[in-house]
Order: sequence, then C-alpha cells, then structure tokens
Amino acid sequence: MMLLDDGLVISVHNWHCNDDLLSLRPPRPKLIIVAFRNFNGVSYRSCNGERRGKQAGVAENGTTQDRKTRLGRWLDLLKVPNGNPALTAAQFEAFSKQVPLLYFILATNMISLSWTHQGAAPDYLVVYLPVLMTSLFALRSLIWLRGRNRQRTPEQAYRQLRATNILSFPIAVFCTGWSVSLLPYGDAYQQAHVAFFMAITVIGCIFCLMHLRSAALIVTVTVNLPFFVVMCLSGEPTFIATGVNVILVTMAMIMILVSHYRDFRQLHESRNVLMLQQQALQEQNKAMQALSDENLRLANLDSLTLLANRRSFFHMLETAFGRARNDGAMLAVGVIDLDGFKPVNDLYGHSAGDKVLIEIGTRLSSIGESELSVYRLGGDEFGLLLEGDCSESDVMALGQKVCELIAERINIGSGMVQVTGSVGFAIYPDVGETGQEIYELADYALYTAKRHHRAGTVIFNAVQANELNRQKIVEEALVAADLEKELSLVYQPITCINRRICIGFEALARWESPRIGQVSPAEFIPVAEHNGRITLMTRMLLERALKTAALWPDDVYLSFNLSPHDLTSPENTLKIVSIVLKSGFDPRRINFEITETAVMHDFEQASASIQMLRELGAGISLDDFGTGYSSLNHVHKLPLTKIKIDGSFVRNIHTRRTSFNIVKSVLALCAEMELEAIVEGVETEEELRILENLGVRAVQGYYFGKPMAAEDTLKRLALQKTQALAS
Repeated sequence: MMLLDDGLVISVHNWHCNDDLLSLRPPRPKLIIVAFRNFNGVSYRSCNGERRGKQAGVAENGTTQDRKTRLGRWLDLLKVPNGNPALTAAQFEAFSKQVPLLYFILATNMISLSWTHQGAAPDYLVVYLPVLMTSLFALRSLIWLRGRNRQRTPEQAYRQLRATNILSFPIAVFCTGWSVSLLPYGDAYQQAHVAFFMAITVIGCIFCLMHLRSAALIVTVTVNLPFFVVMCLSGEPTFIATGVNVILVTMAMIMILVSHYRDFRQLHESRNVLMLQQQALQEQNKAMQALSDENLRLANLDSLTLLANRRSFFHMLETAFGRARNDGAMLAVGVIDLDGFKPVNDLYGHSAGDKVLIEIGTRLSSIGESELSVYRLGGDEFGLLLEGDCSESDVMALGQKVCELIAERINIGSGMVQVTGSVGFAIYPDVGETGQEIYELADYALYTAKRHHRAGTVIFNAVQANELNRQKIVEEALVAADLEKELSLVYQPITCINRRICIGFEALARWESPRIGQVSPAEFIPVAEHNGRITLMTRMLLERALKTAALWPDDVYLSFNLSPHDLTSPENTLKIVSIVLKSGFDPRRINFEITETAVMHDFEQASASIQMLRELGAGISLDDFGTGYSSLNHVHKLPLTKIKIDGSFVRNIHTRRTSFNIVKSVLALCAEMELEAIVEGVETEEELRILENLGVRAVQGYYFGKPMAAEDTLKRLALQKTQALAS
C-alpha cells in the first residue's frame, strides 16, 4: 500500500469485483485503487483493472462546460447587451432613426406581394392579414416618430430595444408563414415574387437592424432558414439555386452586420475616449485658466498690503481715462508719499515699517468713497483714482481726509510711531491729455507739496504748470549747455562770532545760460540730479573750488556740497577722493556738506562713502539740520564733524519762542556729541546777539557777507589779515 499525492491510497492485491463488494480471488493480480480521497472529500473506486480518477471527471466536466459556454455565447448573440449603458443609449439613438424605414419596407413589400396575388389566393391572405399588419406597422412607425426627440435614460433605452428584440421574432414568423402560405397559389411568376419578397425583406431588415444585431440575427434565421428549406423541398432547380444564393448572400451580409456592429461599438468607445479626453482637456483648461486668473490677480496685487499694485494702477488709470474721455466725465489721480517713514525703518527695523505700510493701506481702504480705488505704487508711495464728480473742493477734502488718517499714531507692537503724508492731485479734463500725463502732473503736485506744504495736499494748477514748463525749459537748456563755460562758483563766508573773522567759505554753484539767462541753483540742481549731469558738475566744480581754496590761508577751510548721487555710488566717491589727492590740497581743510536726503536715499552706501571721506581727513557737515525726519538717528550713526542749523529756525528767533528752543536744543546736542554747530541764515544784529548768547561760535548769512566771486574772497581775506595786523 502506498500513499500518493492528494491523499491517494493504493494497494496491490488479487481482487475480484462484483456489484456489491470486493472479495479476494487468486490467482490474477490486479492493480486496483481500493480507496482514495482527494482534498475535496470525494471518494472513488475502480475494479477490473480500470483506472479512473479525478482527471477523467474533470475532463468530462470541462467538455460539458465548454459546450455550455459555446452555446451560451451563441445565445448571447440573440440578446440585447446591457453591460454598457452608454453603448445601449447610442444603439437606441442610431436604431430609432431606422425603425420607421423598417416598417415602411415591411409594409410596402407586403402590399406589393398581396397585390400580385389578388384573385389567386384567398382574401384573408391577400386582404385582411395585409391590412391588419400594415396598420400595425404604421402605428408602430407613428409611435417611434413621435418619441424620437424624447430623451431616454440608458435603462429606458435598454427596455425599448429589448421589446423590439422580442417583437422581431413573432413578426418574422408571421411574415415567413404568410409568404410561404402564398406559394401554393398562382403561377411561376407569383411564386418567384414570393421568393423575392422573402429575400428582399431579409436584406432590408438586416440593413435597418444593423445597430440592433440581435434582432437582425433573429429575423435572418427565422426567415431564411424556412425559406431555404422550402426552396430545397420544391425540387425545382431554379428554386434550389435561389435558396442557396439567398443563403450565401445572407451569410455575407451577416458577416457585414457583425463587422459593422463591431465597428460601431469601437467607434462609440473611441468617441467616449475622445469625449473623456476632451472633458479632461476642458477641465485642464479650466484649471489652467483658473491658475492664469490667479497669477494675474497676484501679479496685480501688492503682497504686503493686499492693495492693488503699481501695475494694476497704471492699467486701471488708462481704463478710467478712456471712460472719462469718451463719456466727458472727470477723473482725479492722486499720489501719496509718506513723510517720516524712513526713520521708522531705520530705528525699528523693516518689520515695523511693514506694519506701518499695512496699517496705512487699511486706513486708505476704509475711506467710504464708492468711486475711489487705492493702490500701493511701491515703497512708501500710494496711488488714488477717483472717478465721477471730482470738483476741486471735493478732491481737496479727500486729500485732507487722507492726511488726517495717515497722521494718526500707529501701534507697531514695540511702541507707537507717527508718520505723515503729502498728497498731490491732478484732475482731468482740467489738465492732461493722457493717463500717463495726468499721473506725472499729480506726481509733480506731490513734489510741490513735499517742498512747500509738507503733510498737506496740492492740486496741480496753473502755478505748478508754469513751474513744470520752466523745469522743462531748464532741462533742455542744461542738456545743451557747455558746463565748462557756463558754470561758475561763488563763495559765502563762514564767520567765527567771537573773533569776527572768516574761518571758511562755502562754495555755491551758479549757472549763466546763454539761452535762458541766470538760473537759480534751486532750479538747475534738481534737474541735474534727475538727468544725471550732477556727477559731472560736482567733479568739475570741486576741481575749481580746490584751485581757489589753495590761494587761501591755511586756517581757512573750504565747505563743498555733495549730492546724493555722489554718495550712493562707490565709483563717484572714489573719484572725489582722487580729485582731492590730485589737487595737493590738504584734505583736513575740506568740509563736505551732505543733506539728509542724500543719506536717506541709500543709508548703508552713503554711510560707507562718508566714512571713506573721513578716512581721507575731510570733515563732514550735516546740512539743513532740523528740516528732516531722521536727523537724530543720522547724527548718532554717521561720522559727522559739524551740524549746520537751517536758517528757517533763525528767522524771527527773537519773537518765536519755538525757534529759540529748537536752536538751543540742537546746540546742547552738538555740545554733548562734541560736534561743531554752524547756524545759517543770520541776517540781523539781533539774531546774531541771541545766537551769541546761546553760545554759537560760527554763523553764515548775509549779515557777514553775501556769496562772492573767487577774487573777492582773496580781497576779503587780505583785508581781514590787514585788520588783524593793525589790531
């Protein structure tokens, strides 16, 4: 006995097999399976040397299963598929267009056949039944025509197709039985017509039922099989040949039908794939459009204040200007610049500056003007667009409200700070021919406000228009000027009060243009800084001033003004150092004057440039001290040697207590920091007396001398020397 795979137990014995039991019989040895059990728990037995097992049973079951599968596959051809709802709906849509034609073919063929058999066949075959069936066909056609535009769900379409599939069999049986019933009647021509009826009807039905393959196959088999049998049983060679011919043609048409149905299904699937791809592409396009819109929104948004940015401002400016021009409406363009913002950045850091900008943006957005839009143009500059009724009084009131909102104190977390704002407006159609021009005029109005009406509002008017025209004239003349010939220097003395002697001269530029005459430095210096010629002017005038100063006594120094462009470029500063060294003039006798504007433009670079000049040995004066917003901060951080107190604090110092206190405080600051103080703008004896009582040592102003030519400085110094010797 052996144990094989799958739990098979076999034994070699001499066995005899009868119907009921196994008994031992010698002498013939037989190999028999007495018992085995597979893992499925099925037991087998075999006798008389026969070997049976699991494999044989599986083979038999497999064969039976294959037969059932093939039969099921054939039967499936006669059913309406329901696995693909979209395909079912497409079948119904295509098939519904052919149904009326199908019934038309059946009706016309039946009427034609019944008409040729009139008088030869009974009336119930050629009159009553045809009338009944054609009426049924007409009714079915009408039902299909009326419902062809109605939308159906895939489930409704399936039920309709299934009903048609079921109905096709009885109609085919009836038509076949009816046509075969007419064969015994009539002559050979009429019998040939019957054969033609059956053949052409099948062909027409196959064409009309192409999109419903199951119904087409049902009709083909139901009609052509009996037709072929009848033709063969007739014994007539012609009929037999006709039957064979029809069968062959039908087989070819079935192949075409199957191929067409397969192509239809593949076309539908391809169309579905394309539709899915198109839908995906549309979704992708929507996503891309949404992304593009978001990018456009972000491109027109200031990320810090969440206001519209500079790009958006100019786009909306052109749009609003176009509307105003076409509608004859008004448009006000405003430009805001914060005063005192730079000190907040320098003292508290950029995070504090960001908080200030965010708060200012929020306050400006809170202005309840429906036609007003607010923008951040960059840095501490904001823009306004006001459409609709923009009278000058309304615009001025808006500007005043803006200034008041900006001037409110701001909590930056570590303390409270305060900034102010200056506003410039330009109103269309009063001024400007383009949106860009209106903006430039508003910007010029802002420039005027910062010079003369700080923390106030200026609307561009005729006065600014004249100033702007003058500025353009000056700029054109400056561009064409021969600076070497037209520029000159004058020198204003700096006087020691105690000794009443001149201790230095400040070099001041003058321009005599052959085109426009004498031009004030207040006019041509800003223009030169704007068009970039200021650097050339500085170098040329410094060389002249050093040549003149070389003729002065060693105890008289030269004070020379530098522009922001001279300090914010290392190359420009090095060029100044080179000019000083090349001249041979003692750098310790030079005092370079800088303004707070020059420092605020780029503090880090300006500080490095000033340090370079100090290492050269030159002194550094902070000019117009007290008129800016960052004076104390700069005094602490810069390597200064002198501070020049602006003349605006000296005028009426004897009547204005505020001016007196300011000068006194600055002098105390200078003494504390060991800086020399020079007071500008001294014009009267009374002013001089008060300053002398305050401890001022050096002054500058018309009281001691107006700006003079180079040769006059020599005369004055010579006279001063003579007076000193005489005393």
